[in-house]
Amino acid sequence: MPAPDTLRVHISLELRRRGGRPRILPPKHVEAAMNRGQDPHLLRAIGRAWGWRQRLERGDVATLADLAADEGLSDRYVSRLLRLAWLAPEVLERLVIHREPSTISIYDLCFVASLPWDEQPGKVFD
Repeated sequence: MPAPDTLRVHISLELRRRGGRPRILPPKHVEAAMNRGQDPHLLRAIGRAWGWRQRLERGDVATLADLAADEGLSDRYVSRLLRLAWLAPEVLERLVIHREPSTISIYDLCFVASLPWDEQPGKVFD
């Protein structure tokens, strides 16, 4: 019987959510070796949260409702995203300066911000 002309290659991939979107990614041991940049949406969300926090601390706006009205956004969205301004310093450094990718979505990261600082890196990067 002659040898087949087809060569079969198996590449293991995983379907995971990154930044709220499903993506096909290589296995974690391969992914760790790849040099990927940070999600620009995450960086923008952190920047907005810090800007909003500064506006509240300076007294430019009195309430979250005022801030949301100025931005043309819902109170609920501003309230949730504002939590990113209180992420642990280690998490912020790894996300913003070292540009390490997060393993969770921006939505989930907002809820991680309410955890104690020592627990946050494990939730964000593992």
